Amino acid sequence: MSGNLTERGLAEPRARRKQEVAALQAALAAEQAAIYGYGIVGAHLTGTLFAAAFADSVEHQRARDSLTAMIMARGGQPRPAAPAYRMPIAVHSAAQARSLAIVLERQVTAAYLGLVALAKPALRRFGANQMRAAAVRSARWGARPQAFPGLPASSLGR
Repeated sequence: MSGNLTERGLAEPRARRKQEVAALQAALAAEQAAIYGYGIVGAHLTGTLFAAAFADSVEHQRARDSLTAMIMARGGQPRPAAPAYRMPIAVHSAAQARSLAIVLERQVTAAYLGLVALAKPALRRFGANQMRAAAVRSARWGARPQAFPGLPASSLGR
């Protein structure tokens, strides 16, 4: 019986670590897509808007690097970025570029919900801070603020 308790005691932290790595991988994938997308956003902007897109891309790169370190610290192997991503909207103008930036930030926000749902306070805090940062960036690009960033309106009973 004590062997059974020991096995169960070891399995729970492994399962928790696996869940953490999965949530971190999902956030990493969203950050990688956002970095790619901001290349498209920036290509259609000039002046201060281009500078804002560049700054936002740098923030996503920093988050990517943090997520990569967190995954490795848990014994995981960070998944590499795809060579290309299909963007959710076509971009041929500055207005469409701003719309794409909003969509990218909302996708990143949604991806961090997985971290906020974890038991470990440090991961929850990191996820919440990243969600807040993405919501602020989204609002700067002209998005309407959302009461529950990252959650689709359909899940809120609308």
